[in-house]
Amino acid sequence: MKRFEGYIKGIDLGGWLSQGEYTKEHLDSFIHEEDIKTIAGWGADHVRLPMDYNVFQEEDGTLKEFGFGYVYKAVEWCKKAGLKVVLDLHKTQGFIFDDENYVGFFADEELQERFCRLWEEFARRYGSMSDMLCFELLNEVTDPEFSPTWNKIIEKTIRRIRAIAPDVKILVGSYWNNSLDALKDLDMPYDENVVYNFHCYEPLIFTHQAAFWVKQMNRDYRISYPGDVKQYLHDAEALEMKYMDHSEIAGEGYTADYFIKRFEGAVKLCEERNVSLYCGEYGVIDLASPEDTVAWYKDINAAFEKFGIGRAAWSYKEMNFGLADKRLDGVRSEILKYI
Repeated sequence: MKRFEGYIKGIDLGGWLSQGEYTKEHLDSFIHEEDIKTIAGWGADHVRLPMDYNVFQEEDGTLKEFGFGYVYKAVEWCKKAGLKVVLDLHKTQGFIFDDENYVGFFADEELQERFCRLWEEFARRYGSMSDMLCFELLNEVTDPEFSPTWNKIIEKTIRRIRAIAPDVKILVGSYWNNSLDALKDLDMPYDENVVYNFHCYEPLIFTHQAAFWVKQMNRDYRISYPGDVKQYLHDAEALEMKYMDHSEIAGEGYTADYFIKRFEGAVKLCEERNVSLYCGEYGVIDLASPEDTVAWYKDINAAFEKFGIGRAAWSYKEMNFGLADKRLDGVRSEILKYI
């Protein structure tokens, strides 16, 4: 499979320009240059920078100049630290991945046009930096019904980016929140500089145990990893999350082989389409034990390494998954072996 060079071991910067407060105080204080130096010291080669549209656009589509300044700052810090950058549009006007009532983007041509214009602006400002920077069009499309429209939007947006930035790498993901199983329904890559993108938080009942934002999840639920496969299957059914469960490929227990089997189909697809594969998010909620977190990272890393899949761990700090958070002080050096 074609390798996504320069984007093999990354860290997400969640909570800064996305999914956080949008006040100047927060934007000025959440991430500093020292954080970027820390990430470089962890052995990463890139960061993924989630960004929400409202940092850069008013509701009528007018640009907000101040928002772009934070991206320039992040890019300069990363350049000094020897890191590459994925610019990830995490939310766009009319679509928020974690709000099922906010999906009008896929039926509104004006909102789609604003999306294209925003990416044209990113291309004008950063497209010449293709040696250290790439674009991720949109985070986690949700419903399969959006897939045909999403493919059309991908093609239109890439075509317009290419008129400005002909060789910048562009990441695209599919429905079911960037599911491995949905990659097959992406159109053939627009050109040789397109990368297929997925997220992996499997088994979800472990990585998201007691997560308040998962509807079916019991807030008191706990489970260990690797644990017992029969218990995982029983709990997935009890929580009405069986559709998210892939325990049938785990055999007698969760090991690196589980992730290898999960990735095999996507790797084969990417080989057939001559496209690189990238995992933009993976990680474990801070309610899991540090020891179980290490075990999970070790197993998924073995599969990433086997197939040469680039990835970015969610997330640097806070966001319920923070790798820099105090709870992981005793095991962080071990986890960093498997990032």
